[in-house]
Amino acid sequence: MARINFAFGAVERISQACQTTLKQYLAGQKLIVYCSDVERLRQYDQKLWAVNDAAFVPHVWVNDPLADQTPIVLVAQDLERTLENTSSETWFLNLDDACPPTFGALTRVLEIVSEDPEDKDAARQRWRTYQAAGHDLKSYSLQNTLQSQD
Repeated sequence: MARINFAFGAVERISQACQTTLKQYLAGQKLIVYCSDVERLRQYDQKLWAVNDAAFVPHVWVNDPLADQTPIVLVAQDLERTLENTSSETWFLNLDDACPPTFGALTRVLEIVSEDPEDKDAARQRWRTYQAAGHDLKSYSLQNTLQSQD
C-alpha cells in the first residue's frame, strides 16, 4: 500500500512541483517525476533550472547515462522498467492527469493540484482511483502553508 499525498491549492501546478522538488532534494530525497505528456515534462524541466537563484537541483531524463547517479529523474514512458531499477525509498511525483501506470508498486506518491477546475477534476478522479485500490491518502492545503509562511 502506497502513501499518497495530495497538495491542493497550488497557484500553478508546474511551478509548485518545482518548489516541492527543491524541498525534497534539499532533504536528501530521491525523486522520480512522471508525466506521459512530454511537453508538460519539458516545461517542468525548464522551470526546474530556474526554481531558485541560489540552488541547483540536479535532474536528468531517464535515458541519460547519469540517471542512476542523479537524485531527480524525469520519466515520460517506460515507467515500469524505471521502477524495476528504483529503490523503495524513492518518492514519486506525478504530474500526469491520470494515475501513473503500475502505481501499486510505489510506496510514496506526491500529487500537486492547482486551482484550475480541469486540474481539480482530474485530481478528484485520481483520488478515487487510489482510494479504490486501498492506498493511504492524505490531503494538504498549500494555501494554509503559504499563509503560515507570511
